[in-house]
This record gives sequence, structure tokens and C-alpha cells, in this order.
Amino acid sequence: MKIGFIGLGNVGGKLAGSLLRNKFEIIVRDLDSKLTNFFFEKGAQVATSPKDLAEKSDLIITCLPSPEVCSEVMEADDGVIKGLTKGKIWLEMSTTDSKEVKRIGTLVKSTGAIPLDCPVSGGCHRAATGNIAILVGGEKNSFNKILPALSAMGRKILYTGELGSASILKVITNYLASANLVSVGEALMVAKKSGMDLKKTYEAIKISSGNSFVHETESQVILNGSYNISFTMDLVLKDMGLFNDLSIKNNIPLELSPLVLNIFKDGQKKYGPRAWSSMIVKRLEDVCNTSLRAEGFPAELTDSEPEEKGHQI
Repeated sequence: MKIGFIGLGNVGGKLAGSLLRNKFEIIVRDLDSKLTNFFFEKGAQVATSPKDLAEKSDLIITCLPSPEVCSEVMEADDGVIKGLTKGKIWLEMSTTDSKEVKRIGTLVKSTGAIPLDCPVSGGCHRAATGNIAILVGGEKNSFNKILPALSAMGRKILYTGELGSASILKVITNYLASANLVSVGEALMVAKKSGMDLKKTYEAIKISSGNSFVHETESQVILNGSYNISFTMDLVLKDMGLFNDLSIKNNIPLELSPLVLNIFKDGQKKYGPRAWSSMIVKRLEDVCNTSLRAEGFPAELTDSEPEEKGHQI
């Protein structure tokens, strides 16, 4: 199977790297020539356009920053759809709108190709080691066909049902992570102002019922002061917006989600759209004139979990 990969950013580059590391033949495409040159030096081919990449690939993966960018890459005159033919598979690994995935999926099907939505979760540090979680929606037989490639990129792989289902679940999980991040910042600040040692606070939360994936990961770079989680404010707002759109569509009167969304809007206004999402905690640090720092925490996360390839759920 020849795999085409479009979008070599923070997550996409690491997923493509896992494929290359596991000896898959890949063709890459990105607007940043430094990124494509890096992969070329590692043995990948470089496509001249999304259409060129689709024509040369059996499996076409897109991992892009927004639904708008994905639509452009797919539907342009030299886009992916123009290079699709019967039997090819399009795998959308971006966090995106389920309605948009279905809309583009219809265009993909009109060529005889097969669409799957396949967002990932777990952070860049896990994407780098092939230990990220993967959700997959779409035709089951096509899911089974590409399972070896999925297993090279991720550890826990969940088939979620029809096309678009994985995108809905990913938006839900990202909302929970964003809400948890705000609450983690408040918890650490209350601990600090109450005279607690923040290193012991981190460990106490970690072994308690208050623990979470967000605490175990993002609290570390907050306490270090780097805030470097490789995920930015604008992406949080995009994902939170998609979650709120789902609530409006389904007539659900949410209370917490709009509040969290406004908190991140204020964070982006203060620190900029490309500020790390963990810097949302800095709003509280600034207001309280108190930094949340402790010794012994890393500036960047690394994945220390044992590798267990392709655990399908």
C-alpha cells in the first residue's frame, strides 16, 4: 500500500514519521518546503500537488488545521478529489466538522473512492512514538483494510461506526480536555495560595479521584513554565466551536461549555492565537500575581508508556 500524507504539522508530521519508521512507502505534501524536504531526505517521495499525491497513492491521508483548509485541499482544481479513482481510500485525520466530513465524503464516493474519518487523541508526544489513540468512522471493510497503517501510527484504535461518528466523538473529547485544563489551573492556584507545595500537589492529584490525562500531561508543562503542549489557542477555539455547534443542532442548553469557550476567547485575546493552549492558566496567574512553578517538571512531554501496537477496541 502506497500512502499519501498531506499536512506535516505538529501532529501530522509525527504520524507520517511513524509510517515511514515502520517501512511504509509514503508520498508527502505540505506548503512548508522545509517539512517536505525533511521527509524527502528520510526516504519519502514529494508530490507536486494534492492531485498528484492522490493519483500516486492507494491511501490518502489529510491532517490539516481546519475544515476550511481541508475543503480547499480536497476540492481545488489540483485537489485530492481530482486524483481519486475507484478503490482508493481517503482518511481524514484532522479534528473537523462531521457535516463537512460527510459532505466531502459524498464527493469522494462519486469517484469510486472510499471516505473514512479518523481523528487522533493523546497529544504530540504520543503521536511521535506511535502511541496515540485513533477513532475511525466509515465503511468497516475499508477500516480493516488499512488497519496495518493505523497500527503503525497508534496504540488504541476504536472503530466508531458510520462516517462522521469519529469526528463527533473527537470534538466531545477535546471539549472535555479544554474544560479540564481550566479546572486544573484553578486547582493548582488554590493549592498555591493555600501554601501547598506544588510538586506534592501534582502527585496528590495524580493518585486521587481528581486525576485526569490533562493533569498528568499539561500540569507538568504548566509547572515547568514552558506551557509547551504543542497545541494552540486557535485550535481550542475551533474545536470548542464545533462542540457548541453540536449542542445547538441538538437543542441542548449547555451551561459549562459556553463559559469555557469565553474563557479561551479571552485567553486568545491576551496571548494570541498561536499561544500554547496551556497558557489559559496564565490568565489566573496574572490576576493573582502568582506563578505556578515547581522543580523537576519537563519543558516538553515525552511518551514513557510501553509500546503496544495496534490494540483494537
